[in-house]
Amino acid sequence: MPSHPLRAAALAAACLPLLGFTQVIAAPLSLDQAVELAAQRSHLTQAARAGTASAAEMARTAGQLPDPMLTVSIDNLPATGRSRFSPTAEDMTMKRIGMAQEWVSAEKRAAREAVATAQQQRESVMEPVAAAEARMLTAMAYVEAYYAGEGWQLSSLNEQHAREALAAGKGRLASSSGDSGEVLALTSALGAAEDESADQRQQQASAAANLQRWIGTTSDELLEPRWDAVPGQDDFVARHPVALARQRDVEVARQEAQAAQLNRQPNWRYELSFGQRSGRPDLLSFGVSIPLPVAPAARQDRETAARLAMVEKTQADLAEALRAAAGEYAALASDAARLRQRIDRYQTAVLSPLRQRTQTTLAAYRANQASLAMLFEARHAEVEAQRKLLGLQRDLARTQAQLVFKPVVQGAAR
Repeated sequence: MPSHPLRAAALAAACLPLLGFTQVIAAPLSLDQAVELAAQRSHLTQAARAGTASAAEMARTAGQLPDPMLTVSIDNLPATGRSRFSPTAEDMTMKRIGMAQEWVSAEKRAAREAVATAQQQRESVMEPVAAAEARMLTAMAYVEAYYAGEGWQLSSLNEQHAREALAAGKGRLASSSGDSGEVLALTSALGAAEDESADQRQQQASAAANLQRWIGTTSDELLEPRWDAVPGQDDFVARHPVALARQRDVEVARQEAQAAQLNRQPNWRYELSFGQRSGRPDLLSFGVSIPLPVAPAARQDRETAARLAMVEKTQADLAEALRAAAGEYAALASDAARLRQRIDRYQTAVLSPLRQRTQTTLAAYRANQASLAMLFEARHAEVEAQRKLLGLQRDLARTQAQLVFKPVVQGAAR
């Protein structure tokens, strides 16, 4: 594999068109540093944090009484005759001002506050969930950028081999010991290698730009991704973002169902008013308005039934989310195990023999027992095998990134 200095130079060259005013990190950038940078600057996290603050403010007002109402009116104002619309012509005309208050029982207010608190707790989960999503997407982008850089280096190595072979072929042709057909074949191979290298460079630049989108910076060198201990299935499922969100949905639905059951108890309305009349005594009035639930089975009970059905729905959604998370973990863990086996087998059964073949062919070429085309073909086959191995390693890294970064960070959901 190419050395780290070569990869650093390649990455820096690819990122030149993207730099502009972007900060460049001179030191090597690790995967852990990248995901933390992404979590700090993620707009997903900022949006979730704002949603949590909004829900917290709403929870503070949920348990309060409604605002009182001020009523101002003129009663018995003449509508016809000479004195129409005169507030002083008739002694029955009264100017009235009063206050009205809807009274919500303490039990109802507590239930509403419980609903708002459950909604706040649901929103509070969204911030760590958003942070986990930002970390995972950044880890995936980091893996793509790292292995795209490695792939570019292998393509550059293949291009270098083609140049060396073509130069040697031209030298042998000039000394009359070479073959023009061999030189033409090597020229075509160099052109294909250059095109392949350009394609890999384009992929590397695209991957670097995607990573920059998450971390806001570029780096001269990316360190090989390394992983902490992969969580077990129970831990993965318990901290799965969808499962955590569904758990909060269940709690919200339960609190809303309990609040709906109290709607059978109507809210009373109290009103106190003062009336002023011309030439007659002023009046003081007090009244109570009591809603009459004449058909609770058609209204209140249906609302309660709807809320209870929503509880069942959220519980079913939670069960399905837990099942899906367990299935996702099983699939990812299986893929990771099989990829490790394939990597070990490929290194032993494919790459190692090809390396030995290259060494043997090189020795034979130096002893004039092998052609230049045979040497180039052996080198090219080894590089292609390295690229295939690199693809397997990238797939394994992508799988591990999902296993490690998909769950919410421990303790963030409290």
